[in-house]
Amino acid sequence: MIRQVLTVAEMARADAAAIAAGTPGLTLMERAGAAVADAVCARFARQTTLVLCGPGNNGGDGYVAARVLKDRGWPVEVRSLGEPATQDAQAASARWEGATKPLNGALEPGVWIDALFGAGLSRPLDGPAAAAALRMAEAPERVVAVDVPSGVPGDTGKPIGPAACAALTVTFHAKKPAHLLEPGHSRCGVVIVADIGLAAAPGKTVENGPELWLPRFPWPTAASHKHARGRLVVVSGEAWSTGAARLAARAALRIGAGLVTVLSPPEALAVNAAHLEAVMLKGFETDLELEQAARDVDAAVIGPAAGVGEPTLLNVLALARTGAALVLDADAITVFRDDPEELFSLLDRDDVLTPHPGEFERLFPGLLAASPERITAARRAAEKAGAVVLLKGSDTVIAAPDGRCAINGNGSPWLATAGSGDVLAGFIGGLVAQGMESFEAACAGAWIHAEAAELHGPGLISEDLPGLAPAVLRRLFDEP
Repeated sequence: MIRQVLTVAEMARADAAAIAAGTPGLTLMERAGAAVADAVCARFARQTTLVLCGPGNNGGDGYVAARVLKDRGWPVEVRSLGEPATQDAQAASARWEGATKPLNGALEPGVWIDALFGAGLSRPLDGPAAAAALRMAEAPERVVAVDVPSGVPGDTGKPIGPAACAALTVTFHAKKPAHLLEPGHSRCGVVIVADIGLAAAPGKTVENGPELWLPRFPWPTAASHKHARGRLVVVSGEAWSTGAARLAARAALRIGAGLVTVLSPPEALAVNAAHLEAVMLKGFETDLELEQAARDVDAAVIGPAAGVGEPTLLNVLALARTGAALVLDADAITVFRDDPEELFSLLDRDDVLTPHPGEFERLFPGLLAASPERITAARRAAEKAGAVVLLKGSDTVIAAPDGRCAINGNGSPWLATAGSGDVLAGFIGGLVAQGMESFEAACAGAWIHAEAAELHGPGLISEDLPGLAPAVLRRLFDEP
């Protein structure tokens, strides 16, 4: 099942729709609080538990969790920020018959359930709430957050003041952007999405994962042959800058492209030939020769160590004339920094841009800083460019010109190594060459890239990544 990511407003509409359809708000609150209690029981041994309750419905969920845990024999105490301010929270509070004390910054050892403020918070925490949030940030291993850690806005994940951290976050119906975007993602710990009986909500933002693209993954069949599995070219840099292109080419071959060729300037032919085996090699001297060499391919990758100069610009123009789907990375992005519109005029919806934030700024000046979060920035960039945009990061965001957007939730710290982006470009190019729709190819490439890194862990270098992909592919192929 595709995992929707809902904004605070979209989640509020889902709640309102359920209530309008006949499910009382208090019933939804009871289900939410019980889900929190279940998560606490599953993770912790029975021990002293403090439930920190705010005045809104997030606090109401906390009162329900406190009651359910007390009924199960847990020693529970509520620390209240004040009188409940909503009707449902008042009803939940009235059903709580245990100990209640005013909230202050001193929290005794035990489990701390953070039910102070949820995803809709729009102002900085202050007073006892701020003190409690800072205390929870010092000991997140004790904390179970209800919806989001207090102080973390649900739509951005960017704290606007003091904010809690949690080892476990229980949210409801669907994740919010804050569960996937940094720094919210790191503050949430493990995120459990509890079903409280809301109807599916349509939306164009999803969490990236196999359920999004695996049904259309280009597995070979008994009738497949190398020409049918996609023809990809990767453009090499000059003699002393050839490794990045070879990384991309090997990645494309590993992910299933049938024929992969490195197109190389003459002076780099010998060094490329010394390192290539199954990847083929062909020389070119001019952009017109490049165009001729790529005239029958399905996809092309250009940019890894290509050089930031006129030859790369002319080579991009030449590849665009072939009609092949383009994956543009690194130097092929930066070379258009003085005239991004020239690049945008070449692109179509089958092309993919894979910038890191610095490269993104060169093509879309000020857009990232002016956007509330990376989802909005990537979506606006894809619309402007008329192509798929993959904005790299630990919380990589992939956006299509039609508004679809996926957030990659399995980012790996081991990818912080030179050349890993070149491998990603090759993965995406290899999937596009096999006929996979470009948005889904970018999503699949990013997810497989991160999974491969996690398989290796410490000590990973980019050369390892292509060889790790088959284990990930095997697992995907074996999934029912």
